[in-house]
Amino acid sequence: MNTTTEWHESRWHKSSYSANGANCVEVAEGPVAGVRDTQNRQMGHLVVPATEWAALVNAVRGR
Repeated sequence: MNTTTEWHESRWHKSSYSANGANCVEVAEGPVAGVRDTQNRQMGHLVVPATEWAALVNAVRGR
């Protein structure tokens, strides 16, 4: 897996459930998913395969 993937800022989004809250994560989705802390973007991001990200999201949603 390529852990040096860079995304343009427009690819990052946060959950609609976050509203204007400060305690949330942002995600950039594609063949791999990037996950970062909204308040600490400068700290970098985690990279996971898209299939694993989808599995996590589905598990949280209870599917």
